[in-house]
Amino acid sequence: MDAVDRRLLDLLQKNAKNSIQVLAEKTAISTASVQRRMRALRDAGVIQREVAILDPKQVGLGITAIVSVELERDRLDQIDAFKRKAREDAQVTHFYCIAGEADFILIVMAEDITGYEAFTHRFFFADKNVRKFRTSIVVSTEKATSELPIP
Repeated sequence: MDAVDRRLLDLLQKNAKNSIQVLAEKTAISTASVQRRMRALRDAGVIQREVAILDPKQVGLGITAIVSVELERDRLDQIDAFKRKAREDAQVTHFYCIAGEADFILIVMAEDITGYEAFTHRFFFADKNVRKFRTSIVVSTEKATSELPIP
């Protein structure tokens, strides 16, 4: 990956709707080169997907919860079952396996506090392998981005 690829990636992160022509102008390469580079970046898995970033409140999601989770047992089958459940649940938007006091961190979206409470009953209380979970409710979002810092 060279400087032009990095510039293309930076431009795409800011606005994936930029046309090939605009990308070519901003990177000072031909449209054919932009198309070739984009195809190579997709094929290599650098560009995983191109999506629309939505405003949670505009689509009815008023609660963002950051949840740390400790599991009861360290059996591989139970850990795998929990991971699978978290990956598949639409309310879990981010899911991290961590080192430290907890085993996992989840970012969970819900309509309201009642919706989040229903999630906890379904997801945590119904799972005998969850030792404990701790929730922090986001009061205000000061920065949220999917853009990666490209060196």
